Amino acid sequence: MNRLTTLCAGALMLAGSAAMAERYVMITHTQGTDPFWPVVEKGGRDAAAAVGAEFEYNFDASGDMAGMAKLIEAAAASQPDGIVVSLPDAAALGPAIKAAVDAGIPVITMNSGLESSKEVGALMHVGQPERDAGFAAGTRAKAEGVTKGLCLNQEAFNTALVDRCTGYFDAMGAELNQIDVSNDVTQIETRTAAALQADASIDGVLAVGPHVCEAANKAIKSVGATVHLACFDLSPGVMDMIEAGDAAFTIDQQQRLQGYMPIIVLHLYNTNAGLLPGANIPSGPGFVDASNAASVKEQAGINR
Repeated sequence: MNRLTTLCAGALMLAGSAAMAERYVMITHTQGTDPFWPVVEKGGRDAAAAVGAEFEYNFDASGDMAGMAKLIEAAAASQPDGIVVSLPDAAALGPAIKAAVDAGIPVITMNSGLESSKEVGALMHVGQPERDAGFAAGTRAKAEGVTKGLCLNQEAFNTALVDRCTGYFDAMGAELNQIDVSNDVTQIETRTAAALQADASIDGVLAVGPHVCEAANKAIKSVGATVHLACFDLSPGVMDMIEAGDAAFTIDQQQRLQGYMPIIVLHLYNTNAGLLPGANIPSGPGFVDASNAASVKEQAGINR
């Protein structure tokens, strides 16, 4: 009888522990054809596993901000221990995030929205300063001979991507020359080819997403242009392009950290009386080029 009582008590303790497990929800603004986000999601899942928490990942496949706001509202209604959210459009997403914070749910923004993170009530932000990253890309492109650039933006609503393009042209002392190309790789290729054919003086292209860069490379080859191509983020295809000399470099913002670190910080915040880092966590930018591509290639699309 004593043994049975002990076993039952142990089972109840385990059940109680399981019931008390932390639960975190991550919501991002797109997934679809972009190879960037599965690495972010993996980072979140890895962090949750490391701290013994439950993890949910949601996104609005259309990239619609109203749809994303509803996902944030639904997550808040489920009363998780924390929400991690990308913030491409603070005006559209801010009210839902503020409502979650007002309900006592800690929120960390990541990837996009650094400048608006505090004003929507988030604890902090994990990601790279996007204009600075674009400026670094433009500084290097100019040093490598670019005189007239073109920036390809696949998400016109995303302020972070506009900041990348803006920084690129600010570094070159030129006006913004950006075209919106969507996330459809066929459309990216078509619009890029058309832009290059319309202006033969363009000798530099910045693609602010890895799939965009791969499609841009096809467009450049299809029209026979000689163009300095620079990318943002890593994918196996981008790494192959760098090794082949088709792309000069890519900006690495270490997206696994953008998924991993918010979960770790929320866990520490919830279990250590509000423990927080003293500042936002910059996950980038860093350059990957021919000098170091071999060392990170195997991680592209997995952890980088």
